[in-house]
Order: sequence, then C-alpha cells, then structure tokens
Amino acid sequence: MKKAWYKKMSVLVLCIFALAILAGCGGGQQSSDAEKNQGNDNAAPKKIVLKLGHDHMTSSPFQKSAEKFKELVEARSNGQIEVQIYPAQQLGSSREMIEGLQMGTIEATLLPTAKFGGFDQRLTLVDLPFLFPNEEVLWKVLDGEIGQEIMSGLENIGIKGIAFYAEGFKAFTNNKPIRKPEDFKGMKIRTMEAPVIMAQYKAWGANPVPIDFAEVYNSLQQKVVDGQENPLLSIHDMKFYEVQKYMIMGDHAYLSYILTVSKKWFDGLSPELQKVIVDTGKEVAQYHKGLMQEANEGYLKNIKAFGTEVIVLSPEEREAFRKASQPVYDEFRNVIGAELLDKTLKFIEENK
Repeated sequence: MKKAWYKKMSVLVLCIFALAILAGCGGGQQSSDAEKNQGNDNAAPKKIVLKLGHDHMTSSPFQKSAEKFKELVEARSNGQIEVQIYPAQQLGSSREMIEGLQMGTIEATLLPTAKFGGFDQRLTLVDLPFLFPNEEVLWKVLDGEIGQEIMSGLENIGIKGIAFYAEGFKAFTNNKPIRKPEDFKGMKIRTMEAPVIMAQYKAWGANPVPIDFAEVYNSLQQKVVDGQENPLLSIHDMKFYEVQKYMIMGDHAYLSYILTVSKKWFDGLSPELQKVIVDTGKEVAQYHKGLMQEANEGYLKNIKAFGTEVIVLSPEEREAFRKASQPVYDEFRNVIGAELLDKTLKFIEENK
C-alpha cells in the first residue's frame, strides 16, 4: 500500500516538475517575443521614395537642380526620403506625368506651366504673350502672392504647387526670316498642346500644330512643320537650330516651369517632412535661376557658332507683335479669371 502511494506521489512530483519546466520555457518565449517586438518599435522607419520626373536632358540645368534637390531633401530628412530622378520624359509624356501626380503613382514633377493649362486654367496666365516686360518683373509676380494664387487651384485636382522655376524668354526658329506677324501667315508652327499658345499663333495668322517635345526635331527635319518656338535651352539641347536657318529673338513670352508634388503623397508625410519638401523646393528654384542665366549665354554663342542666323526684333517690331496678340487676352480673360488677370496687369504696370 505504502509502495503504491509512494509511486503515485513520485509520478505527481514528476508531472509538477515537467509543467514547471514547460511554463518556464513558455515564459522565456514570451519574453523573447516582447524583446523582438520592442526591437521592431525601435527600428528605422521605412524609407519614403520620391520619384521626380522632368523633360530635359541630363546635361541641362534642370538635371543639376534636380540633383541639388535630391541632395538637400535626403540630407534634411535624415535619409527618410529617397529622391529618384527621371529626366527626359522617362516617366512618360507631360500629360502622363501630371496624371501620375493625380493618381499618386508619381510623387513630383518639374514641367512647363503651359502643360498644366488643361488641368487648371489659372496657370494659363503665365503663358500669355507679352505679359512680362523682363525677368525682374516676372519673378516679382511668380515668387509673390500672385504666384501663390495662380498655383492654389492645383490642390483641387490632387496636385500641390511648390515653386516656379526659370527657363527663359522664347525665340522662334524658321527657315525664313520673321520680322512681323504677317510673316507667319499660312505657316505650320509646332506648339505645345496649350490653348493659349495655339491662340497666339492663330492671332498672327499661322496654323499651330501641337507635337510632343520629343518629336519636334524630326518634324522640323521632315518639314511636317515650318518652325517652332522655345527658349534657348530647348533649341540648343534638342538641336533644333541644325534643321532651321533662322532664330528670331522675339522675347514674346516666357517659358516657366513649376515644381509640383502629388497631394495624396504629400498629405501622407509628417509636418516636418512636408516642410523639408516645400522649403527645399523654393530654395532650389533660386539656385536654378543662376544656372539658367549662365547656361543661356553659352547656348546663344553655340547656336551662332553653328552658323544659324540670329535676328533680334526691334522695339517697333515687337510692338507690332504685341498689338496682334491682343485677341488672345480677350479670348482668355474669363478663362483665366478677369479679377486675377486685372490684378496681375496692375501689379506689372506698377512694378515696371
């Protein structure tokens, strides 16, 4: 009897001992899991990718400015944001990139303001012919309250405007000299797909033909169109001067760019990172102005050296073009917004 009792007690003690060991093992596992979870909490946050697309070559000031933006954003975000640069329309046409911003598949673009006119008509104002008498006045407008108002409507379509960027006043290229609006009569002129620019050439008697930027050289070479307009950077880097005999310096309109980000992406950032993006974008815009000024001087020398004849319109010739452009203002007054246009014209007049 005693023997049986001792046997039962021995089995019970062994069971209790085994349970104690298992409990200890379980507790150890729980402790290990907790430590593991704590380690996850302290892990570095997931890197945020910012894809930045633009439409210029890697040798251009736009690429250099994109690289400066990348350098500063990555440093100021302590590596939380990784900027990936896609030049020369690698992310698609301008329209495709803008639509990518709206959908949140592209985080940022640096594109001409004229490309946004079909998305928000207020930006059409920037591309009116003979609006800005010089760059000094232009930047007083675009870097000030009016510039902020012009950009503000983008947020309604899922895009946030950060800052305007420089490129330059536009010139014409053609295979015959152009000195007055009548010289354009019946000509096919390549333009951006921007209603205000197309209206400008119609007012001068030309037939505007919207062609994608990447196809302009071939279109000029094959005489699909007779001429085109662009600032010196585009004429130089895309070598349009190789297939055109004349370049006419009309300074009739300014081609500005705008740095934009996807509102969907931007709203997902912390306030600290939002500030990094906005402040850096504005700072690099100022840096970019210096790059463009220096580059434009070199572009003009190279184009002249190639043998292209450069014509500079006289004040009287420019005035004839300005008068011929008045119907464009009448057509787009209400499209842009009469109040905004009047405010801008008044500001320019007071700051000449």
